[in-house]
Amino acid sequence: MPRSTNKEMILGIMVGTTGISLLLLWYHKVRKPRTAMDLPKFLSLGNSLDLMPLQDEMPNGQGTTAIFQGRQLQILEKLNELLTNMEELKEEIRVLKEAIPKLEEYIQGELGGKITVHKISPQHRARKRRLVTVQSSATSNSSEEAESEGGYITANTDTEEQSFPLPKAFNTHVEELNLDALIQRADNLRMNESRKMESFELLCDHKEKFRDEIEFIWRFARAYGDMYELSTNAQEKKHYANIGKTLGEKAITRAPMNGHCHLWYAVLCGYVSEFEGLQNKINYGYRFKEHLDKAIEFLPEEPFLYYLKGRYCYTVSKLSWIEKKMAATLFGKIPSATVQEALQNFLKVEELHPGFSKSNYMFLAKCYIDLEQTDAAVKFCNMAVLLPCVTKERLGIQ
Repeated sequence: MPRSTNKEMILGIMVGTTGISLLLLWYHKVRKPRTAMDLPKFLSLGNSLDLMPLQDEMPNGQGTTAIFQGRQLQILEKLNELLTNMEELKEEIRVLKEAIPKLEEYIQGELGGKITVHKISPQHRARKRRLVTVQSSATSNSSEEAESEGGYITANTDTEEQSFPLPKAFNTHVEELNLDALIQRADNLRMNESRKMESFELLCDHKEKFRDEIEFIWRFARAYGDMYELSTNAQEKKHYANIGKTLGEKAITRAPMNGHCHLWYAVLCGYVSEFEGLQNKINYGYRFKEHLDKAIEFLPEEPFLYYLKGRYCYTVSKLSWIEKKMAATLFGKIPSATVQEALQNFLKVEELHPGFSKSNYMFLAKCYIDLEQTDAAVKFCNMAVLLPCVTKERLGIQ
């Protein structure tokens, strides 16, 4: 190759090298500062994550890489938390969708709208001969509102007399009974399912005379609970439950050491809760448990109390996540109970009174199924089949 050609090639290489050097110099002076200015703006979103400004964190290239990686990790953690919350929200929406049909029915009942026609039982037909349709049963929409003089809530007011007028033939002559005789007759009548209403009427006829007698008051509250059970109309049920609960309040105020007062007040709180929203329902649940425990303290040998406590424990053990969350939010604590606790209460019923009721056997079987003890569950199912339908639990133990 000629000497001149070699010189031209060497000169070309030197020029090319100089050009590349100049290009790199321009890049460092122009492009890199711009990047340093733009990146902090982009990463200023990190302020919401309590991050420091980028300018203070870029001493060198390795430091910058570590900062990027740390911030990416924090962003991923936030996204993961967001996804978790979205899953919980989806679950809550699903629960609410399931509750919408029941909510619609409840609102219709509250507004006096059209409600599906109920099948009228024979007891209800018989009661219609004596009771006029309840006029806007509980004049208060809430069970907390109606309070009258002397401690009776509408139990001794004009509203009740208008809602439940007695036929003239029944009231032309009221047999005068002393308290002991009245109590004995009322208790005997309600031992027969078909005569519970007659027991209620008997107590109504003597409420003015014995309205301050504690043995009369708690029985009168119990009778309103009986009428709640007999009724097939939602407004009537609400009416009976509200009046009975108020009588129960009067009873526990007058006789705080009487177990029967606490028992029937707890029962009627349970009835009233059926017509309340979730917040009041939870509140009544706490009240039910409180007075049930007091009743057990004063009547430790009463099987009906352990049956009710077993029902309470079983229900609480099945509460949904949203119901537990609501209870914790409103009252600062979550109602807690397990299937095992429910089982112990149902077994206590059987210990105190073997063959107490079909319902007790049924819940024993359900508990054993939940605990995956199939043989025990089958045993109590068979025992329930052999038991007569009308038992003390169905009649309502004193």
